[in-house]
Amino acid sequence: MSTFKKPEAMIFDLDGTLFQTETLLLPAYHAMFDTLKAEGTYTGETPDESLILGSLGMLLEQIWQRVMPDADIQVHRRADELLLQYQIDRLRGGEGQMYEEVAATLAELRRQGIRLFVASNGLEAYVKGVIEQKELAPLFEGLYSAGEFQTRSKVDLVRRLMETYGVNTAWMVGDRSSDVEAGLENGLTVIGCDYAGFRKEGELEGAHAVISKFSDLLTLIEA
Repeated sequence: MSTFKKPEAMIFDLDGTLFQTETLLLPAYHAMFDTLKAEGTYTGETPDESLILGSLGMLLEQIWQRVMPDADIQVHRRADELLLQYQIDRLRGGEGQMYEEVAATLAELRRQGIRLFVASNGLEAYVKGVIEQKELAPLFEGLYSAGEFQTRSKVDLVRRLMETYGVNTAWMVGDRSSDVEAGLENGLTVIGCDYAGFRKEGELEGAHAVISKFSDLLTLIEA
């Protein structure tokens, strides 16, 4: 596997990269649809889990357009509220798992002097909630989310983060095509993560390296 010069910073996607999303998302997803049905705002069967898992990395409005395209905008916004509420409730109850060796690997990167950031297309309370509840917040310099900054793409979110924190050289680490695009468009080294299990074929095309477990990041840094 190729190695690369140690960067000043690493910018991580959250879902499917640091956080094993389905361990929290799927119970909350079913609870959300149960509530929508009970409220009478959604009828029919709960859409297949594969629809939302295949949409991870997108903005929420894009996700609902895929998951329930026939529902109106008010239902989509109610879904935003409910999904966030149920995910935060479950996080506080100790549910949801980080990928194996995430905490130890992040701690080692910080020990090596690398600045750590998150850039996610999720909602602010969710992104910050995951990192805080899993007690990883002290390792990160900044947690950026599309929900907080209302960015229209991850390219814009990463650019804003780099400008705010004065980051010149960085690796973009993520599992979706939006992460690859955000890294390449901002002139970063892109590390694709191929362990989440719900990406599409060819999604990591263009990445400079692809890892099959999170701790492999350490092996990519030039000695």
